[in-house]
Amino acid sequence: MKTITIKGLKFVRFEDVLKKQMKIKGFKEGYEKEVARLDMIHQIKQARLANKMTQEKLAKKADMPQSVIARLESGRQGLSFNTISKIATALDKKIELV
Repeated sequence: MKTITIKGLKFVRFEDVLKKQMKIKGFKEGYEKEVARLDMIHQIKQARLANKMTQEKLAKKADMPQSVIARLESGRQGLSFNTISKIATALDKKIELV
């Protein structure tokens, strides 16, 4: 792993660390699940913005508190199927399993 030293601190490229971590049992699966979760969150936010909806308007249409939408979009809240389903309906979207 190549390191760069600046003012006595050693830095390693993220790609190098990730490559090493991917060899650890269970890490790759967990990493891929988290990337998929964050991608879904991004898609929800982009759909909301494309529909010119505020978090408050989406929350009201999905029958949930605005704070749930805020936590979801920040990545701090998990995604239950029920929540995703309500948001998809509010955005006139369909859930597709692939």
